[in-house]
Amino acid sequence: MQRETRRPSRKTTGEALARGEEPLPQLSYRNRSPRGERLQLGWDLLIIVLVIANLALLLFDSLFLIPPLNNAFEALAPGLYAAYDTTIHANFLAIDLAFVAVFVFDVLLGWSVAIAERRYHRWFFYPFVHWYDVIGCIPLAGLRWLRVLRVISLLYRLQRLELIDVRRWYLYGVLAKYYTIALEELSDRVAIRLLGSVQDEIRHSDVFSRRIADEVVAPRKQQLVQEITQRLETSLSGVYADNRALIARYISALVGRTMHESHEIQRLRRLPFGSQLANAMDQTLSDIAGKLVQEAVAGLRSPEFSSLLERLADSGFDALVATDTRSERITEQVLIDVLEILKEQVATKRWQDRYD
Repeated sequence: MQRETRRPSRKTTGEALARGEEPLPQLSYRNRSPRGERLQLGWDLLIIVLVIANLALLLFDSLFLIPPLNNAFEALAPGLYAAYDTTIHANFLAIDLAFVAVFVFDVLLGWSVAIAERRYHRWFFYPFVHWYDVIGCIPLAGLRWLRVLRVISLLYRLQRLELIDVRRWYLYGVLAKYYTIALEELSDRVAIRLLGSVQDEIRHSDVFSRRIADEVVAPRKQQLVQEITQRLETSLSGVYADNRALIARYISALVGRTMHESHEIQRLRRLPFGSQLANAMDQTLSDIAGKLVQEAVAGLRSPEFSSLLERLADSGFDALVATDTRSERITEQVLIDVLEILKEQVATKRWQDRYD
């Protein structure tokens, strides 16, 4: 029994992302047969050669029209000058139209292949995507130089086929370097301007701090109270664990000083065996106080103590977020200073570290 297969409908990248789906990859040269791939590669190389030749001819003929260069060419090579003037320059439009005919055929051929491969969502998308190829075919002086974009497009095809690696080219490295520098400088300027506008908005807003408290902090009150409670419990437990011996000595010294200053204990020491009894009481009270502290620290992890801390944090939280004129000004100044630090950080020219 032959299994029936369904061809998935192709979606554009924008439609797929709008639906939360992965866009289907476009058909590439890898989907073609080796023979078709070689034909496409040969045709692309031929078009690159023709475009370079056409651009070289455009450049030379443009220089030929400049009187000083024209006179210098005639003086240096009169025979070659006459041959070029009568053969090429006089028929420049016809020669250019011959190139244009090939380029138009290339556009129509690429359009037909794109339709056959269903490369785009609609059949008429090709001339819009390859607008530079279409406009470059117009034989007008101002539009002919757009044909240089065809070279870039063809190089991209060869790069996609992994037949060349432009990232290893020196020219690509130079262009990538200055493109990165220009993009970073531009983005830094935009970011600094944006942060400056935010600072001005904070300075001239009368309700900014109140809105932060009401719309940002207050809805997260429960989470913040729980976080504060947890941090207090962890902090208290950690402080006791790290300073247990020091706390024990402090408690012993405190009990000893209190008993030494007590008049009743002083009278007790005057009695027979009073000193031994006072010392025993001192040691006993120190042990009791130390055990009380240990029990209190152990109780930090109890639900009762957590509930107590949570109530204390909850009651103190409302006092912390309550705003008045002074607190609003302090909050606004803190935010302005933070944004100023961000502006200084953004203004750092990181590209200098990369290229030094």
